[in-house]
Amino acid sequence: MSITCHAFHLVSRPDGEPTEDNFRLVTSTLPDPGPGEIAVRNLAISVDPYMRGRMRDEPSYAPPWQLEQPAQGGAVGEVIASVDTDIPVGALVVHNLGWRDVAVLPADRATRVARRADVSPTAYLGVLGMPGRTAYVGLTRIARFQPGDRVFVSGAAGAVGSLAGQIAKLSGAGQVIGSAGSAAKVDHLLGDLGFDAAFDYHDGQAADLLEKAAPEGVDVFFDNVGGEQLEAAIGRMNLGGRIAICGAISGYNQSRPQPGPSNLPLFIGKRLTMTGFLVGDHPDIADEFERSVGAWYASGQLVVRETVVHGLENTPAAFIGMLRGENTGKMIIRLD
Repeated sequence: MSITCHAFHLVSRPDGEPTEDNFRLVTSTLPDPGPGEIAVRNLAISVDPYMRGRMRDEPSYAPPWQLEQPAQGGAVGEVIASVDTDIPVGALVVHNLGWRDVAVLPADRATRVARRADVSPTAYLGVLGMPGRTAYVGLTRIARFQPGDRVFVSGAAGAVGSLAGQIAKLSGAGQVIGSAGSAAKVDHLLGDLGFDAAFDYHDGQAADLLEKAAPEGVDVFFDNVGGEQLEAAIGRMNLGGRIAICGAISGYNQSRPQPGPSNLPLFIGKRLTMTGFLVGDHPDIADEFERSVGAWYASGQLVVRETVVHGLENTPAAFIGMLRGENTGKMIIRLD
């Protein structure tokens, strides 16, 4: 069979905010899958904040994208050809060769997922995928959440933050506070997701906004943003507070590193802990995650919002929009 692939290649590295000119759509012919390989037609692809770091030619936990090569990222698709005994034609799989419409890859680099009438395939890129697991790991393992904790989530209207706040609420948090980038997103946190308090970080100094939203302080901070909001949270942390560092999107497009928090000495007297984490370091979470988050999602207790863009050709614009905060919930590009 002849497999024609359309894929976005990285053709230049940005200085500051990426532009669509950093990418080029390239058409190629892929080889037929060999023994142990599958061909997948992508139904949807994911764009995520961590991908901004992969545009830099610097060592990191995720290797940099190479110039004149296809970009990579999460995707969910249907197997259209298989030379593997475990994953047949027609199976639904999640894999990491996004930014294209078709991929040929080793079967052991794909994960077969259930095809269910009540679950959109895009859920495997969001609530049932990496963002959902990231929220769960960060809250339960890294921040060591306990019922009654007062929890602050920055970037709370995004894919991970919206789930972290809801998981905290469903797990018995004493208060859940979120920050977001618009009045509409604040309304979404309060009206749709059940947050107890929320603020638009454009409305003033983060320290003042958080003090008003969390008058009794914060026990757990789930940080997706960094910068001013991290410093504000440190100032509001209660004795023994725990901070889980998931991301720092406020600085991802900066050409130079931002200054660090000026109030780090508070860690001593307050006996605070701050820990960065990668969800990939916790593969043993799968069963526990399915029993909790999977069950909450199936029962409708977790509210999931997606911002959906249609068409592979719009992937770079969707990626840039996500970095600007134009999405509510998970940013998805649908190809079907």
